[in-house]
Amino acid sequence: MTNTIINGEPASVLASNDRAIQYGDGLFETLAVRNGKIEYWSQHMARLRRGCLQLQLPIIDENIWLDDIKQLNTGVNSVIKLVQTRGAGGRGYNYQDDIKPTRMVVVSEWPAYPLHWTEQGVWVRRCATPITMNTALAGVKHLNRLDNVLARHEWQDKNIAEGLMCDASDNVIEGTMSNVFAIKDNLLYTPALHRAGVRGVMREQIMFMAAQLNFSVQERDISIKELFTMDEIFLSNSLIGIWPVIAIDEKTYTVGKITKLLQQHLKQDVSRHDSTL
Repeated sequence: MTNTIINGEPASVLASNDRAIQYGDGLFETLAVRNGKIEYWSQHMARLRRGCLQLQLPIIDENIWLDDIKQLNTGVNSVIKLVQTRGAGGRGYNYQDDIKPTRMVVVSEWPAYPLHWTEQGVWVRRCATPITMNTALAGVKHLNRLDNVLARHEWQDKNIAEGLMCDASDNVIEGTMSNVFAIKDNLLYTPALHRAGVRGVMREQIMFMAAQLNFSVQERDISIKELFTMDEIFLSNSLIGIWPVIAIDEKTYTVGKITKLLQQHLKQDVSRHDSTL
């Protein structure tokens, strides 16, 4: 079964001089396929375009990506990863403006997360690995993810679902694979991501839904100490949707009513199914 397409052709190996390998020079998107449909396709394409503009990469037409995806056996439920690199060629950090980008599409099986994590909540730990601060890359889902790799390897306990990553000032930025939301006195907060972190597609969708439900959402610095005082905490990404947090290290929480409300509205969100395979 073909599970990787590179530049429109079945393949499994990038060129050794591709800048993704040499420098992590590129972007990626992780898309959920449920019931044969790609979720939030338009939102993922919009973020990919924003990332291309921020990193000065050429924008690839979304129909080209779709043509690549249609060559793969995605099945009913799976994960699609889109990777765009600056391309192959040249030595050194500088690049030629006419370099041709590389595009890669990979399909994987749906991750085997325990089903009860969505309703009953997850255990989370604080990671020792700090997140790198760089305003030029803040918000972008770029290929330089060594912070997250090191942080995720800090634990092997399968009962711990995720790890929180902080900056040097102990402000929570994100999880190793997720965005963070906190609730206090019926107000929603999420870490500001103007210095680091990834602006997740699901994060944006949750903020939009919360506004529709007349909840105020503030993006600001949240210290790990302040996070421990919150009433509810949940995590989000395109695959997990919303995971309520029931513990961070020794601090415990309950699955709150606002988290449950947002989960319910997310299930009913018709805009998530906007591209059929």
